[in-house]
Amino acid sequence: MLTDKQLQDVVQIVEDKKGRDTILLDLQGISMVTDYFLIVTGNSTTQVKAITDNLSEKLPEQGLAVLRIEGLQEAKWVLVDCGDLVIHVMTPDQREFYNLERLWGDAKVVTPS
Repeated sequence: MLTDKQLQDVVQIVEDKKGRDTILLDLQGISMVTDYFLIVTGNSTTQVKAITDNLSEKLPEQGLAVLRIEGLQEAKWVLVDCGDLVIHVMTPDQREFYNLERLWGDAKVVTPS
């Protein structure tokens, strides 16, 4: 179970690399796969890679294991799986096209305090 502090720290990690339009969705009771989605936009594939690299380095320091990373080679949509938290780092066109917020519209938006 993730704490508010861990969620807040993860949001800060992506914002440290200028990730934007960050949204955290609470999927508890909605998804059997994970409890939270963090969706963030990087302006370019280079920035998507930088955000992902920063997450890979800093998440273990927050007590979150990175179970797997997918999509890093193309870096248009990178998925970072931490078990209870799945982080989606996307370029603007991928984020607009897939519109995960709409797809998971019944999820509650969380603002970690």
